Amino acid sequence: MAVAAEEGGAVRLDKWLWAARFLKTRALAAEAVKGGRVHVGGERVKPSRDVKLGDVIDLTTGSVKRTVVVRELSGKRGPAKDAVRLYEETEESLARREEHRLQRRLAPEPPGRTGPRPTKRDRRRYERGPH
Repeated sequence: MAVAAEEGGAVRLDKWLWAARFLKTRALAAEAVKGGRVHVGGERVKPSRDVKLGDVIDLTTGSVKRTVVVRELSGKRGPAKDAVRLYEETEESLARREEHRLQRRLAPEPPGRTGPRPTKRDRRRYERGPH
């Protein structure tokens, strides 16, 4: 799956992000790079930039920020257990993600319906309004 460094294999950033399974499609990966949600070495880059071994990539997906170091190169998407070998997440990034996960878990329930789906009778009552 991975391209050996001796072969001089170069992989586009958008292709690598897709192969490493950070984003579902290559188009979404290119859009994320163009939108400034991906930085390489602290700089904003283009989707066509070649990724090198040892590059530090900062990416934001949703509200989660990750920092990873490129360990292997691949332009082909494979199984998730192979994709994990393409990068190594930094300790700070892992701690940040764990903190974010805990905050989300401890956050209050969003407001909304708490029971089953409203019946036809309930809907009519809501539409009538308070009387």
